[in-house]
Amino acid sequence: MQRRFVLKSGLALAALGAAGCAQQEEGNDIVDIVESDPRFSTLLAAIAASGLEPELRSPGPMTVFAPVDDAFNELPSRFVAQALLPENRDLLQEVLKYHVVPGAITSDQVIGQRLSVETLEGSNVIVDGRSGGKYGATVRVNDANVIQPDIIASNGVIHVIDKVLIPALPES
Repeated sequence: MQRRFVLKSGLALAALGAAGCAQQEEGNDIVDIVESDPRFSTLLAAIAASGLEPELRSPGPMTVFAPVDDAFNELPSRFVAQALLPENRDLLQEVLKYHVVPGAITSDQVIGQRLSVETLEGSNVIVDGRSGGKYGATVRVNDANVIQPDIIASNGVIHVIDKVLIPALPES
């Protein structure tokens, strides 16, 4: 029988992952890592445009599912340019918060499991560590493959993903 775990706050996983995150030096937080990796130039621009940098530099711990630039390129044309406009800041924040989970979740914690975890945006994502996928991934987040797991930051963990996660947003 397949078991499904629903975590309402991520606090249980935060306790499990905090020890691994405590070993990093200061100045190596989630934003520092994103800034230093050329695969994340679009994500970095989105973080700046959204105003979420202070939140992503907070002590955490948190887990960030970080889409690479190629993931943003898969979106409909002009989506990213539109999302980065000041008048769309609230929408951009919601999309980015959908990529962040309270607590540090490492890949070894999800292998063989399927978890539903609440994001900062308020909706849940499905983290599925039960099977392989594209690029030999062993963990998926919704329909995205984790292509590089467990980049440990001073305030959490980053998992590199191959798609941008889009929450079900309310109609306006």
